[in-house]
Amino acid sequence: MGVVKSGRVKWFDTTKGFGFIAADEGGRDILLHANVLRNFGHSSVVEGTLMEVEVTESARGVQATGITRMEPPAGATAEPINGQDSAILLPTSDEPLTPARVKWFDKIKGFGFVNLFGNPEDVFVHMEVLRAHGMAELVQGEAVCVRTAEGPRGRMAVEVRAWDHAQRD
Repeated sequence: MGVVKSGRVKWFDTTKGFGFIAADEGGRDILLHANVLRNFGHSSVVEGTLMEVEVTESARGVQATGITRMEPPAGATAEPINGQDSAILLPTSDEPLTPARVKWFDKIKGFGFVNLFGNPEDVFVHMEVLRAHGMAELVQGEAVCVRTAEGPRGRMAVEVRAWDHAQRD
């Protein structure tokens, strides 16, 4: 085994296929490539996840080559995506489905925002949450139902359903 470093995920973009881990010891951030995550059985990782990774150093910086440990931040849980072993880490929520309108969504970036009816606060929506609930994308102005939770950077959708889903429940 090579050099092992630990730190917390600063950000990870599934569309770009990489992100960065802030090393506990400080210094340069550690590049985390999607292939390294896939080799560990995950397709994405949420900000704040504690990771221990094997690293290699080059003139371009420090890069993760393997994962030895991955621990979600407090209040997060691993949810299967489309029944696969890969997982996205989401906060848990007992909140009811709430009507919302799509502010904007960019399929290329893999995220967007909705506003709950009667509340101007932006609620973050990740593409993986849509996929987990059988949706491919959202359209600006579309009415949907969302279940939200407090995430590392504010309110985020942990479930998104078509508007007519609420009518069936």
